[in-house]
Amino acid sequence: MFKYGIDHLTVEKAIALASAKLVGELTNEAITKVNTCRHYVEKMASGDKAVYGINTGFGPLCDTQISPAETSKLQENLLISHAVGVGKPIDPFIAKLMLICKVHALSIGHSGVRKELIDRILLFIEKDWIPVVPEQGSVGASGDLAPLSHLFLPLIGEGEFWINNEIKSARSVLKEHNIQPLNLQAKEGLGLINGTQFILAHTIFGLHKMNYLLDLADVSGTMSLEGYQGSSSPFKEDLHNLRPYAGSKKVASRIRQFLSNSENLDSHANCGRVQDPYSLRCMPQVHGASRNAYEHLNELAEIEMNSVTDNPIVISEEEAISGGNFHGQPLAMAIDYASIAAAELGNIADRRCYLLLEGHHGLPRLLVESGGLNSGLMIPQYTTAALVTENKSLCFPPSADSIPTSMGQEDHVSMGSISGRKFNQILNNLEKILGIELLYAAQAMDFRRPLAFSSIIEENFEIIRKVVPKLEDDRYLNPDIQAIIKLVQQKKIIVA
Repeated sequence: MFKYGIDHLTVEKAIALASAKLVGELTNEAITKVNTCRHYVEKMASGDKAVYGINTGFGPLCDTQISPAETSKLQENLLISHAVGVGKPIDPFIAKLMLICKVHALSIGHSGVRKELIDRILLFIEKDWIPVVPEQGSVGASGDLAPLSHLFLPLIGEGEFWINNEIKSARSVLKEHNIQPLNLQAKEGLGLINGTQFILAHTIFGLHKMNYLLDLADVSGTMSLEGYQGSSSPFKEDLHNLRPYAGSKKVASRIRQFLSNSENLDSHANCGRVQDPYSLRCMPQVHGASRNAYEHLNELAEIEMNSVTDNPIVISEEEAISGGNFHGQPLAMAIDYASIAAAELGNIADRRCYLLLEGHHGLPRLLVESGGLNSGLMIPQYTTAALVTENKSLCFPPSADSIPTSMGQEDHVSMGSISGRKFNQILNNLEKILGIELLYAAQAMDFRRPLAFSSIIEENFEIIRKVVPKLEDDRYLNPDIQAIIKLVQQKKIIVA
């Protein structure tokens, strides 16, 4: 059981909550904090002192005070007027992560919303009623205003839900279940749409995927090394202790494990080659640098998951601080860094694919013995090359840009929402690149038989061969490529 507002949320726990493998609850401790903060907000709302977003307008209208009688309409207007997103809906799983992250932030007890509102969001999570959220429209500061507005329109009976992979109006779903829309009270609309949950949910989703792909890159790289019959020397512990980056040391250790008791690599000692090309020799340094970037983003994402990121933040019955905790820059810059790191995993994997095609050290050109009549595995590397270049084009850092909004009141924004979306596009392409590398590596390994590989590499070889037979003569390769990409997407390749 996960206690919202009390327990420490992590990527793994967020994914488990969204997958219904972990149940979340609002405990008495969290309820007390929520109710206490709500009391503070109600006092401020009925007072004469102007408090941003509680009894004033928003953005450039912050100098316009709102009467207590107009408070509810102000909050409802906020959701309706800010729900201006465009483009395709985001993955419902990511939208569900947004709900989970927002519940956790609200339950910390500094946002001033009612328990009833949090309970309603928890009901959506429990019943898997996931709001439809367009992918475009957030600039990643003042919170992810547009996507969060769409996320919470169903609270007031507007917007749409995903119900069993179909889109239905929220009003009809609520009516079907005899549930009345909520009337938002002071601060609640602002508490809902101020925050970084769109950026954060994309980050969580990407980190979960990238964690596996980092491990997979070590496996696919090792299999390419085996196919090339390369050297194990670059992975020796003594070498990496002299330049002890955590990522490099971890990759080298993993590759040593994958090469343990390999008859094939033992045969390298007699081949007379001193050094392999960089795409094989430098895997610890390149894969390791990507791991370092991943760890940095993961650390920041955990801070963000357990933070209060709306505005103003209610501290006491006398103090509500107007600040900038909604600004997405802390995540945006690190996402852009991790995007480059993910793209580089694909870049070096493509180079290994190309290397295996060249016909060196006992391998036939294009990885088929009957080349000429057959093109063999020539063309899948064109696909990896295209994907690699697409990823490079996606590496432009949105966090380096800013366009002022809100009549200049919001004069520097993070664009982190775009960073989060592009991060996941790059990772989707990386899945395909690594899948194709596995195709190449398995084909090359076939030419090293009857020599045996380590147990984990042999297991993965068999997993691949169950869905993709060795290529002897040209055949329609798209089904093979799709089958091996599916293995990657379903995490069927053993990585540890």
